[in-house]
Amino acid sequence: MTRTFALEDTLPRVPLPSLDDTADRFLDWCAPLLTDDERAETEKALAELVSGPGRELDAALRAYDATPGVHSWLDAFWRSRYLGRRDRIALNANFFFLFVDDEQRRGQVERAAALTAAAVAYKLRIDAQDVPPEMQRDTPLSMEQLKYLFSACRIPGAEIDSSRTPYTEAWPGPSTERHVVVFRHGHAVRLDVLGPDGTPHSPTELAGGFRAVIAATDARGDAVGHLTTKARAEWAASREALRAAGRPGNVEACETIETALFCVALEDVVPASPQAACDQLLHGDSGNRWFDKSLTLIVFGDGTAGLNGEHCELDGTTAVGFIDAILGSPAHAGPGAGLPAVAPITWNLDDALRADIAAAGADFADYAAACATSTLSVEGFTSERAKQLRCSPDAFAQLAFQLAHRRAKGFTGATYESIATRRYHHGRTEAMRVVTPEVMAFADTMTDPNASDDAKRAAFRTAADAHVRRAKECQAGDAPEQHLWELQWIQRRRGGPDLPFFESPGWRILRDDFLSTSSVPSPRVQYFGFGSTSPTCIGVGYGLQHDRFDIYLATPRSVADQMYLFADRVREAVAELEALLAAG
Repeated sequence: MTRTFALEDTLPRVPLPSLDDTADRFLDWCAPLLTDDERAETEKALAELVSGPGRELDAALRAYDATPGVHSWLDAFWRSRYLGRRDRIALNANFFFLFVDDEQRRGQVERAAALTAAAVAYKLRIDAQDVPPEMQRDTPLSMEQLKYLFSACRIPGAEIDSSRTPYTEAWPGPSTERHVVVFRHGHAVRLDVLGPDGTPHSPTELAGGFRAVIAATDARGDAVGHLTTKARAEWAASREALRAAGRPGNVEACETIETALFCVALEDVVPASPQAACDQLLHGDSGNRWFDKSLTLIVFGDGTAGLNGEHCELDGTTAVGFIDAILGSPAHAGPGAGLPAVAPITWNLDDALRADIAAAGADFADYAAACATSTLSVEGFTSERAKQLRCSPDAFAQLAFQLAHRRAKGFTGATYESIATRRYHHGRTEAMRVVTPEVMAFADTMTDPNASDDAKRAAFRTAADAHVRRAKECQAGDAPEQHLWELQWIQRRRGGPDLPFFESPGWRILRDDFLSTSSVPSPRVQYFGFGSTSPTCIGVGYGLQHDRFDIYLATPRSVADQMYLFADRVREAVAELEALLAAG
């Protein structure tokens, strides 16, 4: 068997297009959303960038890409994009997955124990490099992100965050930590999942450990996790105060959480619906979370379970691989290392810190309440049905979204879709912009009362073909936005003046998302989702699978009516397009 990371250095590097190609492609991509005057203004600003400071910045980027030890020209970009953001990551950046119902109908303790045991087993397989590299049509994919599943934690900073992970110079090789941290009622409790000799505890033994946690956490705890919901610089200041001299135990408490293999949150609530479960997974009781941890398994009172993930080192495709692994393998039922050690994590808090924690919790509760969400299951339509209609399933979904948005809001707006680029060395994602001239013509035709069915079918086919072509461009690294965005980051890192192009209509309008979409389907995931990215945006996490089409929507409550109308229009659009194509 090929070892997990054996092919990483054989993968091609992420391509870096020429600046001229990027400029031409950017104008093509933003043109459908611009007026003639806006396009002219953008074209002028882009020409000035390309003929002026853009050349020097691009040369610096190419020199960086050629630097020994740099894996991709996007290495610094990802740090700036994810670790540089200064707003709160809870709800804004973290993502969630709701697992399918447990066939064994286990209760909370047994489900938590089984998931924990399976996650530890997967960790040990990664350590031994026994997880075979994933393949996509005979092409190996980057497995690098598996190194950052376990014992990874984001650390807040005043100006930029950092990422504390194994497999780094500061922490070579896989994590040798033996514990997870369990959150319940605002308490944090250390639970050992590996014995002193590295033997994993069995699910039965872990269940005993979880029962001990529950018995020790009836009263409400300090809920220090509320602090992880704050804007990053504010959380950094709170973390410094928490760890300040004279507060014995707090440094050790932070260390225990930050180095834990992962976290497990036990929730008393029994979700009344899948949407209620999704909302809890996305934000939930923030005193029962540590949003900076890469992975938090969340198990509700009835055994319903899911995952909250931190995004700086992980993308959805890696999280799905983890989920498929832990839900797809039977839990080991044999003897383990004996009853696991359980130890409460204690905090040394004064009145100021307690007030800070309470204020953070209240602020985030208000923030979460200002987010409206909805789940949508489109009955009867599947990826197999899309293929029967001779259409790419993703193209069908995206065109349904575009038609629904046009009918709900009366216009076509900028739409983002995440495209995986793991075929490259240390590859992550590329930013696809869905609105092409063909998509715009499709929406125009579908909403024209005089258009014939033949004209509508032709417009759909043309737009679907254009969508597939653009997705392939993104998969091949031929996309303009991240290239230009990294030039902006380089300028900022140098302390240089703002560049006029990045205030141009094209740059602003193309990136002002009305729909922010991402799909990471798995038969073991019921819903996947994330928060909205702007005051007018609808976040769309979707899975068009072989047997179902499930969608989670999120938007600011101030524009919730538009989201609910969009959801209704999605149902209508899917049915209408299916009938249209079937009749043809």
